[in-house]
Amino acid sequence: MTAPSIPRSCMETARLRLRPTSAADAGRAWEIQSDWNVTRMLSNATYPANEKDMEEWFTGHEREWKDGTAYRFAIERAGRMIGIVDVDGIVCGEGSLGYWLEKTAWGKAYAFEAAQALIGFAFRDVGLSRLESGHASDNPASGRVLARLGFVPTGSRELFSRSRRETIVQCCYTLERDAPHIGPKTDTTV
Repeated sequence: MTAPSIPRSCMETARLRLRPTSAADAGRAWEIQSDWNVTRMLSNATYPANEKDMEEWFTGHEREWKDGTAYRFAIERAGRMIGIVDVDGIVCGEGSLGYWLEKTAWGKAYAFEAAQALIGFAFRDVGLSRLESGHASDNPASGRVLARLGFVPTGSRELFSRSRRETIVQCCYTLERDAPHIGPKTDTTV
């Protein structure tokens, strides 16, 4: 499957602006992930957050977009980056949805709003047929977000958490393209 050529573009929701990440976002992301409450829920992040690793990760985002292997968006509220929503691991029309937000943004349905927009982008613009996602078993709030988005539980698995430095149980979910959760169209002005 050849990766579609998709311009780096922004999406607007009722309260948020989603824009493709850039290397300049690494510092703000490092600030957010320096909070243990945030990072402990991320299986691939390290704690304490490593600024150099964060910079290297963000430097590769534009290449991933161009290659069609990942689409990562900074979530902005009132001009301030409050988190990330992305779809990565894209292979054979399938990908993995992820998101994380600073703690002050929790409980305000921003994760749902941002993820809903990204799901629409992934299915409509990227052409994916299926998404998977998951959350640590001790993070039921994320499970509620996924359920509200239409994701269906598929079981659980053991997964090593780099942030916790231990094996955790991850609750797993999938969402098929025919689910009715298609978000707003993209704004092609970046």
